[in-house]
Amino acid sequence: MKDEIIRVGQIGIRFLLEAADTNGSVVMFEFTVPAGAKVPVPHYHKAYDETIYGVEGVVTFTVEGKPVDIGPGETCFIPRGAVHGFNNLKPTAVKALAVITPALLGPDFFKEAAAVVNAGSPPDVEKLRGVLLKHGLVPVMSPVASK
Repeated sequence: MKDEIIRVGQIGIRFLLEAADTNGSVVMFEFTVPAGAKVPVPHYHKAYDETIYGVEGVVTFTVEGKPVDIGPGETCFIPRGAVHGFNNLKPTAVKALAVITPALLGPDFFKEAAAVVNAGSPPDVEKLRGVLLKHGLVPVMSPVASK
């Protein structure tokens, strides 16, 4: 399972550590984002923190409205409750690591999200919202998008 790549739209996710590997303390996954990829809706996590570590390319996270470029060897800590999202605004692909503490997010979330996102275009927003909420992510829709 450690070599399995879960594809959610254009984003690839590969788990390196799951809750069962760390007695529930930490989850770590690698994610890749091609240039210009469609990315997740801004959201926040209710019960866990996230740390991003850049491996290749530069990914731009927006945390509480402030853009943060994360390049190779750079990190960004996203505390629970902080609204965030990301984009690959550069012309090259990005690879980064995400570390979730405690280990409350796993492959099931990404597999369920993939089933909705990969089912058709555009994805069923309400189904996707349900998947996010089930796994402790709270989507933050723009006023226009939520009408």
